[in-house]
Amino acid sequence: MKTTENGNNALTKIFPIFSNRPFDMKKEILAGVTTFLTMAYIIAVNPSILSATGMPAGALVTATCLAAALGCFLMGFIADLPFGLASGMGLNAFFAFTVVLGMGVPWEIALTAVFAEGIIFILLTLFKVREAVVNSIPVNLKLAVTGGIGIFIALVGFIGCGLIVGDESTLIALGEMTPAVVIALVGLAIIAVLDKRGVKGAILIGIVVSSLLAWGYAVVNPAHAQELGIYLPSGVFKFESMAPIAGKIDFGYIADPTNLKVFIGVVCTFLFVDFFDTVGTLVGVCSKADMLDEEGKVPNVGRALLADALATTAGAVMGVSTVTTFVESSTGVIEGGRTGWTAVTVGCLFIVAMFFSPIFVAIPGCATAPALIYVGYLMLSAVTGIEFSDITEGVPAFMTIAGMPLTYSIGDGLTLGVLSYVVLNLLYNLIAKKEDRKKVSIVMVLLAILFSLKLIFM
Repeated sequence: MKTTENGNNALTKIFPIFSNRPFDMKKEILAGVTTFLTMAYIIAVNPSILSATGMPAGALVTATCLAAALGCFLMGFIADLPFGLASGMGLNAFFAFTVVLGMGVPWEIALTAVFAEGIIFILLTLFKVREAVVNSIPVNLKLAVTGGIGIFIALVGFIGCGLIVGDESTLIALGEMTPAVVIALVGLAIIAVLDKRGVKGAILIGIVVSSLLAWGYAVVNPAHAQELGIYLPSGVFKFESMAPIAGKIDFGYIADPTNLKVFIGVVCTFLFVDFFDTVGTLVGVCSKADMLDEEGKVPNVGRALLADALATTAGAVMGVSTVTTFVESSTGVIEGGRTGWTAVTVGCLFIVAMFFSPIFVAIPGCATAPALIYVGYLMLSAVTGIEFSDITEGVPAFMTIAGMPLTYSIGDGLTLGVLSYVVLNLLYNLIAKKEDRKKVSIVMVLLAILFSLKLIFM
């Protein structure tokens, strides 16, 4: 079903999703469902992590869903881009285990730091600082970010099903061929075969089949299934108030100069990680979807970053850690999502999940792993466009691609890529002929300085 909307008025300027560009609503909804299912784990994982601080898990489930829904709606309506948002992994662990449990900062103050981070991001976005950073990244690095995210997201899938495990001597190693791994491999085969045949919704079908197989195993062997992280849904309907954690922002803590120093350090860490994870995700996913414009820029990037910042600020008020753009959005983009209606669909499903969380919480890692692995394969194809023959372009690209999975961080991979790009090209310019020198933007140089300071002091 092809749909168009007549726009070009004040409404479409505020909400470009209602503009007159053509889109396929069926495809957008399918993409949104696919993205949501690969993100749904956050409904269980985020409360599990944040509840270690003493925050009630039931309230966290509701707040996680509501904050994610708001972020998705903002991304869809004001940026018209197909990205899902929710409380970010890594940032929630830093919130709980480093700030609250490690540093002894009350969770209410940690939420205040997230709120402050969101306000700063709003200001940086309004003054187009974040937009300038996104647009300054060279094309080859943008392609490398896509490839790096591909390997990173595949690694998440491999670990999620147990195909790759931690190892004391080699850091990582091949895991055992457990039923969870078998289910994931079956799901991967289904997705690949169906996609080869051109079946619409191949990734979604793979997730559903894998979930049913996993739940079937939980019926046959519940004890072993539980060891593998596979559980049957504990029910159908469940809803809990988020009142115990909502509206707990408190700046009184920073009245003490000693506390102020700690607070600023926490805010800066949240800022840095969220900033460059979001930048990397936007650039990488848009590049894979051929959504970059003729100048290699992300469309509506300022609006996308504003949506991300507003969602972080609102999420803190609701009672959850930093809300950020999810790399799992790439699964929906691969399914054909190109407009904000994909994000709106994701948001609607988070609202539904708020009342039917037992079902979505029960979707195991071995069911979403096939989608993540297959999308990783698809995103890696972007590296074919990188000029590896040019060392000053190829080496930074390689550092980016290798850095993301090996540091388990999109932001850290981008850090390595930007640093190596600036250093190599500035050094080369010192010895190269005038006509062979490359122009390195001042924004890239400033980023390299910032990254260097971050590596030294953080």
